[in-house]
This record gives sequence, structure tokens and C-alpha cells, in this order.
Amino acid sequence: MRPKRFLLCFIIGMMMASFLPLSQGLAFSEAGLSRGQLVYVPVYSHVYWGDLEKKFLLTGIVSIRNTDPNHAITIILADYYDSDGKLIRSYLPKPLTLNPMASTRFIVKESDTKGGSGANFLVKWKADTEVNEPIMEGVMIGTAFSQGISFTSRGKTIKNK
Repeated sequence: MRPKRFLLCFIIGMMMASFLPLSQGLAFSEAGLSRGQLVYVPVYSHVYWGDLEKKFLLTGIVSIRNTDPNHAITIILADYYDSDGKLIRSYLPKPLTLNPMASTRFIVKESDTKGGSGANFLVKWKADTEVNEPIMEGVMIGTAFSQGISFTSRGKTIKNK
């Protein structure tokens, strides 16, 4: 009985192992390569708390990370919009090159309440060749009343180059 059980386990294990290269290949082929994108990043200047919808002010940070180990990317736009979609500020006076594996950030101060709870950034980047897509996140942090909150939001590509 044990030899049959061993043989059955061995056969099932070999079948499962034969699928590993295929699944790894699929994951690799789906890796996001691009020459540029327009990315929407939610960045809240405040959230609400309590029954009376009191505002809890937040510092908002847009973090941009070049995930390509071999190629630079260029950030060509970093614009901050309010909840109504009105442009508040352009954070980038000239293009900014991010070397391989480098990162940068844009900060909305806690005292800047113009954005509202629906504030966001549009970030546009480009590269000379296909590269790994950068990671873009909103990082919000606030402290008040001996309490602190922090959370993140992930950027969403809305247009590929």
C-alpha cells in the first residue's frame, strides 16, 4: 500500500512541477513594459470622521519609483487637481529624469486643504525604450488628537504611450 501511495504522490508532484515553468513564464510575460504612460494617483488632503463629518487633515505624498534596473525614465508632468477636477498646482517646472531604481516624491502639505477628499495627481512619464512600469503611490499621513492615521493609494494608468 505504501509504495502505491508514494508512487501516486510522486506522479502528482511531477505533474504540479511541470506547470511551474509555464506559470512563471506567464507571470513574466505579463510584466508591464511601456515607453510611457499617463497615471492617475488619488491623494487625499483630508478624510472625514464622526457623525458630523469633521475633517481630519492629511499630508499627501506622491511617490514615484523607477522599477527598471537598467534604464532611466523621465517624469514630464506632475499636476495636482482638486475634488472638482480643477488644476491647483503643477509640481514639475521642467522634466525630471529618474535613473534606474531611483525614486522621487511630491508633497502636498497638511495645511494645504484646497484639494479636498477627492484630490488627485496626473503624472506623465516617458522612456527611450520599453521599461518596467514605475510604481506610483499616494501616501497619506496625519496626526491629531493624539491619534495618527496613514494609508496608501495605488496609481492607475489611464493612457499608454
